[in-house]
Amino acid sequence: MDLAHIHEARDTGVGEEAATAEERLQRGLELSFAYLNRRERSEQELRAQLERKGVSAQTAEACLAQLIAQGYVDDGRYALMFVHDKRELEGWGSERIRRGLAERGIAGDRIETALAEHEAQWAGGESELDRALALVARRFPTAPRERRERDRALGMLIRKGFAPELALDALTAYARGS
Repeated sequence: MDLAHIHEARDTGVGEEAATAEERLQRGLELSFAYLNRRERSEQELRAQLERKGVSAQTAEACLAQLIAQGYVDDGRYALMFVHDKRELEGWGSERIRRGLAERGIAGDRIETALAEHEAQWAGGESELDRALALVARRFPTAPRERRERDRALGMLIRKGFAPELALDALTAYARGS
């Protein structure tokens, strides 16, 4: 019997060491706390981790319900922290943040709420255009004059998650000295 089957048998109560539902829940919670101990996680990330560790879907959902009820897992809090970290530490634009959160299983309404809350709490009146301008100024001390340099700057802004139109506006404003 391979390792995955051993975990499955232990989790589903099949085999010599049949575990009770309470024991399976306790094991799932222990795995969850070990995973959450490193950093904040989304519900989807935690669900996938429990699945990788051989926890049944039923037990994983029971663990998630308990952790959510106790406030250990909160997709809204996770989304807000993600927005803050990616904006402030990595200079990501809204589009890339939206994609990143969607990949982590965060619902669209929570993504928009987190973006709006971040703007209200930390942006200090700074717009997306202001952030794009600051990023291009940091990466390119002088405004790109040649086509190749402008293309590099545009590509950098788009990869960071700024909308193409906004990236063009930022480059135009930077070239004008705004």
